[in-house]
Amino acid sequence: MTADAGGTSLVRVACPHDCPDTCAMLVTVGNGRALAVRGDPDHPFTRGGLCVKVNNYEKRVYSADRLLYPMRRSGPKGSGRFERITWDQALATIKQRWSNIIEESGPAAILPYSYLGTEGILNGLNAGDAFFNRLGATISERTFCDSASCTAYFMTIGPSPGMDPESFKYSKYIILWACNTISTNLHHWPFIAEARQNGAKLVVIDPVRTRTAREADWHIPIRPGTDAALALGMMHVIINEDLVDRDYVAQYTVGFDELKQRAGSYTPELVSSITGIPADDIRTLAREYATTQPSVIRIGVAIERHAGGGQTVRATACLPALVGAWRRIGGGMLQLPIWAFPVKWENLMRPDWITSGTRVLNQWRLGAALMQEEPLDPPIRSLFVYNSNPVVVSPEQQKIVKGLEREDLFTVVSEQFLTDTAQYADIVLPATTQLEQFDIMFSWGHLYLTLNQKAIEPLGEAVPNTELFRRLARTMGLDDPHWIRNDEDMALDALDWTHPAMQGITMDLLKQKGWARLAVGTPETYLPHAEGNFLTPSGKCEFKASMAAGGNFVLPLFRQGSNEFQPGDPVDPLPAYTPSREKAPMATSGRYPLNVISPKSHAFLNSSYGNLPAQLHHAGEQVVLVNPADARARNVGDGSPVRIFNDRGSVEAVAKVTEDVMPGVIVAPMGYWRSLSRGGATVNALNPASYADFGRAPVFSDTLAEMVVAGAAMAAE
Repeated sequence: MTADAGGTSLVRVACPHDCPDTCAMLVTVGNGRALAVRGDPDHPFTRGGLCVKVNNYEKRVYSADRLLYPMRRSGPKGSGRFERITWDQALATIKQRWSNIIEESGPAAILPYSYLGTEGILNGLNAGDAFFNRLGATISERTFCDSASCTAYFMTIGPSPGMDPESFKYSKYIILWACNTISTNLHHWPFIAEARQNGAKLVVIDPVRTRTAREADWHIPIRPGTDAALALGMMHVIINEDLVDRDYVAQYTVGFDELKQRAGSYTPELVSSITGIPADDIRTLAREYATTQPSVIRIGVAIERHAGGGQTVRATACLPALVGAWRRIGGGMLQLPIWAFPVKWENLMRPDWITSGTRVLNQWRLGAALMQEEPLDPPIRSLFVYNSNPVVVSPEQQKIVKGLEREDLFTVVSEQFLTDTAQYADIVLPATTQLEQFDIMFSWGHLYLTLNQKAIEPLGEAVPNTELFRRLARTMGLDDPHWIRNDEDMALDALDWTHPAMQGITMDLLKQKGWARLAVGTPETYLPHAEGNFLTPSGKCEFKASMAAGGNFVLPLFRQGSNEFQPGDPVDPLPAYTPSREKAPMATSGRYPLNVISPKSHAFLNSSYGNLPAQLHHAGEQVVLVNPADARARNVGDGSPVRIFNDRGSVEAVAKVTEDVMPGVIVAPMGYWRSLSRGGATVNALNPASYADFGRAPVFSDTLAEMVVAGAAMAAE
């Protein structure tokens, strides 16, 4: 904290959100009140700017709609009617209800549910794991984001941070694959722009002409879920035309002969029929990528969101080694630099407290679990939600809502606002915002560790997750030093401060500066795989994955609470193309001919900010992008109210007729709140709860539906 002559002070904080940018922010504080928030101009990645989501973050903190006190439901579930109670009353109610449930059904009848409403190491994904593991609750498996991608990446390259995002400025050929950088990774864009100023070519592969695609030198529209076929088609051209870096392949890879045989059948003509990309474009892309070095691929989260998502990442992760892109600064692949941060997750999660045989439920199947579609013993009798809004972000929305309406389900939600999920709670607990809590942040988009210092005292009776679980532990009689530590002690325990990547980084430095770059080299020197050194069992890039014998495993961070991979049936050790599961039978029948995809909104962060005026004004109401040909076939005009439906549900939106989407594809950005939307539903009312091929990842892009003008939908259904 620094003070100035005007009586205000400047506090260094960090953006809390599930975003690769993890911005360093400066908060101006006067008389104990946060007056303004801006990006830190000295931070090499943030560079003084913030996105539309958080550039008025103080308005979120002081919103009139903030939840500031514990509340008890006073009306029917979903009515949003609550009365204020004390913390003692709230905790006493929780203790009574949970004690009865544990006595009658055992602790497995309690299900925690959380994700990355905040991404802090202390208050984020794993904040409550130790408590629920010690309690004996059902383990909540979290595979919403990047679980297929990470599994496939580990199988091919290992847990490597990959390229330094800042070294993109030295790239000569950049492929952004399923990545809308300007909307979802804004602070990476200047490095890409600098490369282009120096002559680099930017290619965007995406079914939609996004904000980023509009800025590209070449936008390649692709049918959703067919990316693996494109990657294999590129391999076919690269191998057949002898564009392979044979020396790199010979020294630092395994499985080339098998990969060559696999790619042999993926001719540009076949791949064109699958992807919708002209065969000559496939050839051009492959040639340019292989011969314009250093070349780089940045994959986005969306690349995994279909039945073959894992194998898609396997295929794309093989490409840089095939052409030797890893040899040079500015070459290689960027997935998640998170693997560079030496976080000691076990000190937060306490997997040692898990009793053998404890039940595991995947969050992706919440609706089915609450509805007892597959009988559970014991059934879920209590749900505890924090850092998430499952009614909006989870699939099968109608099932979740119906499950939350159960009078016998005791639901507790810790929140900053009365979300669509919190409206169904029996007890609501007030949570702090990032300006009211201490935390330390890793990043999945750059290589800087950032400290978040408390800028103001918590409003009302709001508490951070660290304090929430201390109180719950005391309430439930869990006596362990784990819950005696203060937040700074927790931060010290959560990182391996002796790790080489932490050289020169101390808590005192972070308090003074706010952030520090990991000691992994500079953007001009960091070359993790110039001479191999892949973190796979063989130490090489594995075109043929030795880990495939372990099956469709889930990595420990996603499995939540496990120290080992969870093996399943063996999987194909070579990259392959897997058609979307929903496409073939449903499209053939003609009932649901449109492929719905639901990307991130430009103005929301998942469902965060979906209720706030500035961001809602920017986003407008729920829109669906539709190609003119599909619009004409359904008498849909620009601005028409439409209803999109399938067997799982329906959602209403306003049509935007545009050439930005391919025929047969409609785009409904996610993040809108159900309670603020037409028809009382959002796009996840349409999405299935199926898994991708690896890591039990979601399949948001494997969704077929039909669309009609609103008012005609009921007859159509």
